[in-house]
Amino acid sequence: MSQDKKPRTLADLLQEHHVDDVLEGEVIDEIALDEIKANPFQPRRIFDQDKIDELAQSIREHGIFQPIIIKKVGKGYIIVSGERRYRAAQQVGLKTIPSIVRQYEESKVAEIALAENLQRENLTPIEEAEAYKVVMNHLSLTQTELAQKIGKSRSHVTNMLGLLNLPEETQNLLLTNQISMGHARALSKLENKDQINKLANMIVRKQLSVRQVEELTKTEDKTNKIKRKPSTRYIKEEKYLSSYLNHKVKIDEKKITIYYHEDELAEVISRLLKK
Repeated sequence: MSQDKKPRTLADLLQEHHVDDVLEGEVIDEIALDEIKANPFQPRRIFDQDKIDELAQSIREHGIFQPIIIKKVGKGYIIVSGERRYRAAQQVGLKTIPSIVRQYEESKVAEIALAENLQRENLTPIEEAEAYKVVMNHLSLTQTELAQKIGKSRSHVTNMLGLLNLPEETQNLLLTNQISMGHARALSKLENKDQINKLANMIVRKQLSVRQVEELTKTEDKTNKIKRKPSTRYIKEEKYLSSYLNHKVKIDEKKITIYYHEDELAEVISRLLKK
């Protein structure tokens, strides 16, 4: 009997693509900084300026030892790996940067950007969730397919994506560590934004445990379900549409409700038109 295949990790993914290696026969070129653009799949919203400053000082004194990896796109390039080095080089005022040009498929560029940030940099939970969503939408992946690509469980991907359902006020409480990931996961099960914010502030005020919040959200959810009296007739269709759109979907006798943020409308319409 063959042994179960060991799940792929983020480190494995980076190693597969030789992100840290110069391969035999590869040439390191000096590429103009103004021809290079950021990776469209870069999940990080905010870069640690102190780290950029430290790297810039090192570049002033010693130069750049490790080339960045870029991909040719049209008349320019996009960064596959090495955005902090690129930013530090800009800060120093360099005109060019040592680079290796590789022709990765777009899907691989997305994988590497996500894996590199998750493995090497501390993304905020919201940045991680947004990164998952961008990659899933751009590559038309299901949650299961994404989980397999990055070596995470499907439940982890589902829980992270659920954070995007939280209103901004509650997201900020998570980002400032006033509530925990456990609290946020419990709150993400609710639909009413006002209820979520109310409970989130109660967590901070009363220092509620995750278990207490889970009980409270169950109570709130039951109350909402009683008020709604939803039909269970379309459960299969709801699950299918929710998975396809990466958004919560409710189907009643006379309407289909899709839950999304205002800035996500174009993306939802695009996916519906593809169907």
